[in-house]
Amino acid sequence: MSIPLSWYLILSAGLFGVGLYGVLARKNAIAILLSVELMLNAVNINLVAFWRYLDPAQMAGQAFAIIVFAVAAAEVAVGLALIISVYRRRKTVVADDIDLMKW
Repeated sequence: MSIPLSWYLILSAGLFGVGLYGVLARKNAIAILLSVELMLNAVNINLVAFWRYLDPAQMAGQAFAIIVFAVAAAEVAVGLALIISVYRRRKTVVADDIDLMKW
């Protein structure tokens, strides 16, 4: 018995929705970064599910998922470095208080 593709898509849509809500509703920069990671994981679920159901002979879905993992790792490294730098300077990680780019 195989799990239908629609279940994976529903799971992925739910994860993406939770991540989108976290990005839009949170004020903490670290929580926003974690929400972006949830959204990237939802994309990975979609990539692997479509790979499995459409053409398992080719490795394109897994290759794209690995690329998304690499991008997510780079995003976390750069994002945490920026958050730590801002915290050292401003003593806050609240996104509304970080206005370094304003005139």
